[in-house]
Amino acid sequence: MRAHTLFICLALAAAGCQSSPSERTYPLEGQVLSVALDRQQAAIKHEAIKGLMPAMTMSYKVKEQRWPDGIAPGDLIQATLIVASNDAYLTAVRKVGQAPLEQPPVNAPAPSASSGFELLKPGEAVPDVPFVDQDGRKRTFASFKGSVVAVTFIYTQCPLPDFCPLMDRQFVSIQQVIKSDPTLAKVHLVSVSFDPLTDTPPVLKKHARALKADPARWTLLTGDRDDIDRFAARFGLSVLRAPNDQRDITHNLRTAIVDAEGKLVKVYLGNEWTPDQVMADLKTVGTMKR
Repeated sequence: MRAHTLFICLALAAAGCQSSPSERTYPLEGQVLSVALDRQQAAIKHEAIKGLMPAMTMSYKVKEQRWPDGIAPGDLIQATLIVASNDAYLTAVRKVGQAPLEQPPVNAPAPSASSGFELLKPGEAVPDVPFVDQDGRKRTFASFKGSVVAVTFIYTQCPLPDFCPLMDRQFVSIQQVIKSDPTLAKVHLVSVSFDPLTDTPPVLKKHARALKADPARWTLLTGDRDDIDRFAARFGLSVLRAPNDQRDITHNLRTAIVDAEGKLVKVYLGNEWTPDQVMADLKTVGTMKR
């Protein structure tokens, strides 16, 4: 698999060694491909993890919050992967050898159409991109004008607790508030999948039902891969797909507020934001006032 330098969602399974009711542990063996500048995570190409996932390349953080000094790209490592209810990280990381880093194949197809686009600035109009919603209906982003939109990006096969599933849980919490607060009647939630190969409208429909997403307040979208990548890139979302498997996805996280005129208000980076923060920002959007 190609090296990735961004976060990726783990493919979790039900099996695993139990260390506590909410925690599972797995041995991990692999090669370090890159270490982030802040040393808070590293991209690792690892062997299959029995009972959890096939061989993959992804980025991991460590329990100590900083990647161990002395472990660099090319190093072969062994570690313990901890999967908790809302988190996943490595511990007991140790170097066991070194090997040359694999070079990408010559003339490999571009994995993404997300590069080369200028980031949106607050006050700029969000591009009007065509989508398809969970009911199979064609939608454009402009169709949400008149509503204040909170938009995030997910894919349904991403079960790492603090990535896409966390975005879903945050939106579930926000939906509960906006349904009970008349001052938030103009708020609409939008989740855009960047995995159209898997996330067809029927799949999104099933996902929406599992989340108890009210279609009057929360829409799930899919569409053409390149359209989605270009749209997401304007918010700072990076999506990389392995050339040999478009479902092998590496991505970061972005969530944004768009006002009722279709202009960007704010972008939240990563997964550090909370529903309370978003609700406070939504309430300050002037177009929400009666």
